[in-house]
Amino acid sequence: MREVLFLLADLWMIFVGYFYGWRFVRRYGNYLLGLELMVVATSGSNFLLWSLLGAEGDSVLYDVAYFFDAFSRSVGITLILIMGLMKVTHRYEPSRGVDVAVFGFAIVAGLFLRPFHGADLHTGGGAYWVAVFYVVVNLLTAVFLGYFVKRLWDAGAKPLAVWTGLATAAGTTIALVYDFFPLPFDDANRTLFYTAALATWGTQGFVLFHAYRALHDRDAAPDAGPARATGALA
Repeated sequence: MREVLFLLADLWMIFVGYFYGWRFVRRYGNYLLGLELMVVATSGSNFLLWSLLGAEGDSVLYDVAYFFDAFSRSVGITLILIMGLMKVTHRYEPSRGVDVAVFGFAIVAGLFLRPFHGADLHTGGGAYWVAVFYVVVNLLTAVFLGYFVKRLWDAGAKPLAVWTGLATAAGTTIALVYDFFPLPFDDANRTLFYTAALATWGTQGFVLFHAYRALHDRDAAPDAGPARATGALA
């Protein structure tokens, strides 16, 4: 049963990443959010394949998984997410050069931070401080998302504001548990944790797309009132 739930959670995250990532690009021209969601989906696909092939530690898929992990936890679902959402909170329009530069920075960060995991996590080594860094940037991102929630609430999109707040709280909880608070009742492969994490990350992408759409549509039709913004997740 655990394995089935893990599979469903991963497939959910993969679907959200590719489907809504493409919609961000196609409908709104937002390459920052769109490509980052696709990166998350690609990470989920790699993780799924690695798991199905036996989850061997010497597999190249294992190294790829940690690269994607470092990519998104350091820059992708932090700086790139904030910059992408600023398009509807601050009318920020990054140039293609900025898009390329920030993804290039994320790739460098992913390659540099990828090796910092493992046995020295709880001994004050490099992995420990990298894990602390991941938590700090996640918390800073949560602060911005708190502002994003307020914008939704003020726009009349109160249900979406609540959902975004809940998804953000869940994502921050996953970030805290990830390295520092392993579930004592989990198995050696942390199946329950990763099931919760994958489900949370997929739900975050789903909710943020609809929240972004609400603010975008409100700005596109300022005289239409908050009717569209208060719509349910659909």
